[in-house]
Amino acid sequence: MSNLSEYRQVARDLNVDAVALVPGPNFTRAFGKPFMSHERPFLAVIPAEGAPAAIVPNLELGSWALVDFEGAVFDWRDQDGYDAAFTALTEHLKIGSLAVEGQVMRVFVQVALTKAHPDLQIVDGEKAISGLRVIKTEADVAALQAAIDVSERALTRVLDGVRIGQTEKQIESALIQALFAEGADDLAFSPIVVAGDNTARPHGKARADYTVQEGDALLFDFGARKDGFAADITRTVFVGDVSEEGRAVYETVLAANLRGFEVTKPGVTAHQIDDEVTGVLEASPFADRIRTKTGHGLGREVHEAPYIMRGNHEVIREGMVWTNEPGLYDLGNFGVRIEDDMLVTADGVRALTSLPKELLIVGR
Repeated sequence: MSNLSEYRQVARDLNVDAVALVPGPNFTRAFGKPFMSHERPFLAVIPAEGAPAAIVPNLELGSWALVDFEGAVFDWRDQDGYDAAFTALTEHLKIGSLAVEGQVMRVFVQVALTKAHPDLQIVDGEKAISGLRVIKTEADVAALQAAIDVSERALTRVLDGVRIGQTEKQIESALIQALFAEGADDLAFSPIVVAGDNTARPHGKARADYTVQEGDALLFDFGARKDGFAADITRTVFVGDVSEEGRAVYETVLAANLRGFEVTKPGVTAHQIDDEVTGVLEASPFADRIRTKTGHGLGREVHEAPYIMRGNHEVIREGMVWTNEPGLYDLGNFGVRIEDDMLVTADGVRALTSLPKELLIVGR
């Protein structure tokens, strides 16, 4: 059975009787297998002391058996509903307080818990529960590196084929195909492939009716998923040619990205890193184009702690992985973002990404 001792300790640290996990990155980490719940409640409860228990949709029992779960299992069928399963679980565990994943547990699951046990005290344990994933193990880093390597090979393949006159959708389709051809288990997220004025939208969507023009910025924000971990990489290139403005904006963003490498080390805070990186952008002629923080943690989820932004005084520690992704965005004109995935080491930081960052002109 999975080692649940860390979750038991979280319950003790939060002074609650138990921790509840629902399908998602923490659930997968705890039990070694991914599950989905959709409209069906599915959760595991790990007490500070004693055996765990789970509520499992009946149709998932066969898959749940592969987990080797040594605790009571209360299953339920669609035809009967899940109220009886929740009542049985709360009566079995006899808990009075429960820490849940505040960003993951859906309201209807919490309602089912309190309906079964009206006096149950539920607290948000998101930070402590997900905090167990913040420091990456050697195996975590290896999986991240595999996802990044797949992603970088895919983009290299796609850039070789970019031509003036292609649509954003065509280039996006080529990237998705290349990711799977290079060995991705899945997409880390729906990729962002945008050109021209669309690059000024940090989360723009590829257009089927826009063809890439000479001089356009072309931005790729994408990643493969491999062995349960996600890559998240951004590169901005120019097609055919680049204007003086485009070159100046690119060099400014690159300087900010490099500053992130220079200042990151154990002991600094997320606030300090963002202050330094954003400070480079603020000191440029393009300060009015700043729209985002510097970055975020990366692992089983594309966005997780630590969040690299002003106001977050979390201390950076060895083993954290975060995305260094400054950008400048001029709505109606163009945007530039450069994003690397970074591992904090004992005395600094190491880039997990290796794609070149010198200004690149493609499609010539």
